[in-house]
Amino acid sequence: MRIVVKVGTSTLAYPTGCLDIRHVEILVKTLSDLKNAGHEIVLVSSGAIGMGIGRLSLKGRPEDMPTKQAAASVGQCELMYTYDKLFGEYNHIVGQILLTGSDFSHEDRKENFENTILRLIELGVIPVVNENDTIATDEISVGDNDTLAAMVACSVDADLLILLSDIDGLYTKDPHKSQDAQLIPLVMEITPEIKELAEGKGSGLGTGGMVTKLHAAEIAMNHGVDMVIANGARPRKLYNIVEGETVGTRFLGRETAI
Repeated sequence: MRIVVKVGTSTLAYPTGCLDIRHVEILVKTLSDLKNAGHEIVLVSSGAIGMGIGRLSLKGRPEDMPTKQAAASVGQCELMYTYDKLFGEYNHIVGQILLTGSDFSHEDRKENFENTILRLIELGVIPVVNENDTIATDEISVGDNDTLAAMVACSVDADLLILLSDIDGLYTKDPHKSQDAQLIPLVMEITPEIKELAEGKGSGLGTGGMVTKLHAAEIAMNHGVDMVIANGARPRKLYNIVEGETVGTRFLGRETAI
């Protein structure tokens, strides 16, 4: 299988912005093992701004664009150093790809990106994709890495997209507010009722939330790609997801659903 895995800032870092070493090490070990089993892995990783915040000892997520971009510049270095070091321990090579919305909207640039990432996969490299936050502005940004991951999954004709977040999946109600909230294991179609279930903005360091995840699901499903939302606090659950077991919420790609 060709699998795109997106990890959010909440999975990679503590609220302080410092790296959650235990989670990242388990995540990398699990992805490396899945690759050893013959799966092709693409990692879409948030965390550059969050780690930059921790590295620069900032009090919180910056509001102004220059400071956000400065934090991303510092954090992206730390992020890729970490991935290179940890994946290298399992004899896997990583390659960095930084994108903006313009890379998808311009035909030539989109083709160049797709050629590069597909060649990396052919060469046995694990592409690590992130939005280029050091130069992205509102006019050219994708906006969030859930959407970016879905666009990447479609570009590489992935078999499966997995979004690892700070929540177990899509619930009937906000599980942080309602004790009777129930996890929805399977979604066949993004209906207005499903969209109404999306609330919240995600973690304090990240930019995503359930709204962006449902948007990503729409993109993936329309391309025939299955998508799963699962809790990033338990990276080993990736084994279960890949084996088709019920974990989190699975959104069936249209071709699969038919």
